[in-house]
Amino acid sequence: MVQKAFLSRLKLTDFRNYPEAVLMLDGRHVVLTGDNGAGKTNLLEAVSFLSPGRGLRRAVLSEVSRVGGTGGFSVFAEVEGMEGEVSLGTGIDGDSDSLSRRLRINGTPARSTEELSDHLSVLWLTPAMDGLFTGPSADRRRFLDRLVLSIDPGHGRRASDFERAMRSRNRLLSEGRYDPAWVSAVEAQMAGLGISMAAARREMLDLLRHLASVSQQEPFPTPVLALEGFLDAAGDMPAAELEERYLDMLREGRGRDAAAGRTLEGPHRSDLLVRHREKDMDAGRCSTGEQKALLIGLILAHARLTANMTGFAPVLLLDEIAAHLDEGRRIALFDLVHELGGQAFMTGTDDAMFSPLGERAQFLEVDGGSIRRGPLLSTRLQDC
Repeated sequence: MVQKAFLSRLKLTDFRNYPEAVLMLDGRHVVLTGDNGAGKTNLLEAVSFLSPGRGLRRAVLSEVSRVGGTGGFSVFAEVEGMEGEVSLGTGIDGDSDSLSRRLRINGTPARSTEELSDHLSVLWLTPAMDGLFTGPSADRRRFLDRLVLSIDPGHGRRASDFERAMRSRNRLLSEGRYDPAWVSAVEAQMAGLGISMAAARREMLDLLRHLASVSQQEPFPTPVLALEGFLDAAGDMPAAELEERYLDMLREGRGRDAAAGRTLEGPHRSDLLVRHREKDMDAGRCSTGEQKALLIGLILAHARLTANMTGFAPVLLLDEIAAHLDEGRRIALFDLVHELGGQAFMTGTDDAMFSPLGERAQFLEVDGGSIRRGPLLSTRLQDC
């Protein structure tokens, strides 16, 4: 049985447009409404910092600190997590020259943000992702790696180590005269990390394909997923053989890569391909509405997969999720989100769009850095 992990309290200090804000939550979904620019997405971003990585905007940390504040920021949450009650705190210190994000778990410094995955899974869908299927392949790789990270916290570290090794190789090759043994050692590291990254991505796609084959998410279309661009014809070749094959590619490509100024073969060149199964059409050729529906279907499938694998439903951050959906799809979306069994944070400008959620959600109104009880909730309380 899937259990719920949820935030019961969220406190921000000098975060974006919030000098200070406190949200007391009761485990239900949270609907945040208000005008554009009021700070709704900032609250979602704060929650996204309770997971590994750079948050839903991938912002430079110095940009997150409130203008006119101390130069630092903090996000603190009390969570009913996957390992019980826990307090999570993260941020940067305005008095320090270091802009690395610090993390405390129950008041104790943590070694890595990967430890957050022991307590909470956080997934998100934002308007910035609407161009995923037509934008550059780097966006789709980053999206896929985020999916992998939710069930394999070590994937992020492997990806960053691979990037570091690749930059080192590029630098050595650009110098012209290099120690072959040194380059070989770097390439061996790239081969091990690169094949591990590729295997984790393929495993994620296999799991999502299997889930899609046994579940229905109408009225949202089923995404058909595939990878191309790196060892496409590898099949079920053992990892050791794949590493040797990639090593050969790197050795043979030194001259070409030196001339190009970059490494031309590797998992950093993969692309995620998505098709609309019911229409048998590439996602990039679908209408804007169909692309949005595909993306929602993919996020919901991944949320269900995360719940099945961890035993806990993830926290969902759904920014402006209802804006371009007709009433039928909105109602279906709210029902599917609720059936997942977790806590979702949803934003919009019109609270009436979220009325089908009824008592399943807390309604909060956001206005220029202040947060108050929303009109829908106030009305229900008066009627009681």
